[in-house]
Amino acid sequence: MTMVVGILQVELMIHGAMSLKDKRRVVKSVKDRLAHDFNVSVAEVDAQDRHRQAILGISLVGTDGKFVRQCLDRIVEKLRFVRGASLVDFQVDLV
Repeated sequence: MTMVVGILQVELMIHGAMSLKDKRRVVKSVKDRLAHDFNVSVAEVDAQDRHRQAILGISLVGTDGKFVRQCLDRIVEKLRFVRGASLVDFQVDLV
């Protein structure tokens, strides 16, 4: 049996954020929803000091690479329509 680790890094543009507090509200909502809906780990990994940009790292571990990739692809699709932010860029890696 093999272990597959899926890593998704996403860059989000936060709409209407005038402060880090505004950004944190949107980022927390996104992180909580992804963790609940997809059972993944989510962390803000860069741009913590920029109030209109968020870079999130999302990880998922499984035994089936195809399943892990499909789950990460579904997350990307969900992020295309997230309220309060726009998906700017993303990168997927399977290890």
